[in-house]
Amino acid sequence: MTEQKIVTRFPPSPTGYLHIGGARTALFNWLFARRHGGTFILRIEDTDQARSTDEAAQAIIESMQWLGLDWDAGPYFQSRRYDLYNRAIDQLLAEGKAYHCHCSPELLEEKRSAAKARGLKPKYDGTCRDLGLGPAPGSVVRLKCPATGTTHFDDLIKGPIRISNEELDDLILRRSDGSPTYHMAVVADDIDLGITHVIRGDDHVNNTPRQIQIYNALGVPTPYYAHVPMILGPDKTRLSKRHGAMSVLAYRDMGYLPHALLNALVRLGWSHGDQEKFTREELIETFSLENVGKSAGVFNLEKLIDLNAQYIRETSDQDLAGLLAPFLDAIGIRGVPARQLEAAVATLKPRSRTLVEMADAARMYFDETLAYEEKGDKKFLVPEVLPHLEDLARRLKVMGTFTEAALEDVFRAYLGERGIKLKEVAQPLRLALTGRTASPGLFEVMVVLGRDEVLRRIDRVLRHIEAKR
Repeated sequence: MTEQKIVTRFPPSPTGYLHIGGARTALFNWLFARRHGGTFILRIEDTDQARSTDEAAQAIIESMQWLGLDWDAGPYFQSRRYDLYNRAIDQLLAEGKAYHCHCSPELLEEKRSAAKARGLKPKYDGTCRDLGLGPAPGSVVRLKCPATGTTHFDDLIKGPIRISNEELDDLILRRSDGSPTYHMAVVADDIDLGITHVIRGDDHVNNTPRQIQIYNALGVPTPYYAHVPMILGPDKTRLSKRHGAMSVLAYRDMGYLPHALLNALVRLGWSHGDQEKFTREELIETFSLENVGKSAGVFNLEKLIDLNAQYIRETSDQDLAGLLAPFLDAIGIRGVPARQLEAAVATLKPRSRTLVEMADAARMYFDETLAYEEKGDKKFLVPEVLPHLEDLARRLKVMGTFTEAALEDVFRAYLGERGIKLKEVAQPLRLALTGRTASPGLFEVMVVLGRDEVLRRIDRVLRHIEAKR
């Protein structure tokens, strides 16, 4: 491994949202740079003006920020760097390493068809290569690629890779509309930004020899390449939406914590012994390309859900309350006092797998018009419980401190006097307070609601039961 300062980059195209595969690539680049005290760069590859959108670019940036993958430089936008690419192309033209090609698209199609008919690879035959042509309307600029020999590189994950130059043709560097091609822009950018390691998906392996040839023509040393394996669904087919291959922001909106998603992503193709969960600091300390496997990683949504639930349980009540607030806002619950929200979160997090689930469960605390579960209403909210609820309400009204311990004493005394068991009053009271037959501990719920709200809800259920008579 080189001793030079490491510089990595993540270069998404803003033709759509950031998905799981791209997020993992970003994470590996970020971790590698952080592990070695290097620089991580964000570059937006928006040269495809027909398909690129500002909305997608902003969504990518927002996704990176949510994941906590901070960059040291950028974001650079390729659409604003054409001068850099054109200087590199002009240099190659001046040095005789590139040439103007006047072959029309129709002629090129005829050449491809003829080559296929003869059983040959349908590549450009070099018609204009040595004609010394100048620029012309509709012309392109091509690289003079070596016609013999091999282009090879030592992939840091896959090992040595060799491609016969006869398999490649004189690739286009500048299109007929004057715009640079993907390969030209990538190489010029990577040179300008000092990229030392290109870590990307193995669907880019075939691009690497072409880009190496541009490096060679420009007389610049190539970076190290590391192509990470693809991500598969549980059925071992290419990951798709049916497996959960949604955008990063979709996972955010479904209530996943960013570190849970990062932890799930890093384990897709990388391992550190048998360890499954990592803090951010542990990831930076232990990540290495040597431990990235050659086989595809399998994305399992159920594992992510389980991991998310673990991280929810381990997050402090204060931090979790801050994360939950936007989800409550989305369902119309606003202005909850911070202390009450933290108290509610403490009761909900042992049972919540996502923040969406937690927000839904929190309705019982903050929705003053909650409905009673129909089945529980019929079974437990019956006239026989009226005396119990009325008597308990009187005792709650005059008790001292409204704590779990104090509530337990009040109920123990009441049950002893009446000679009944807690279950005879617990479910009617639970329904009165939460609208549900299942909830966190009854005394926990009462403390979160507060005495006044508890009494208001008991009064409401008393009127509800009376109305059913």
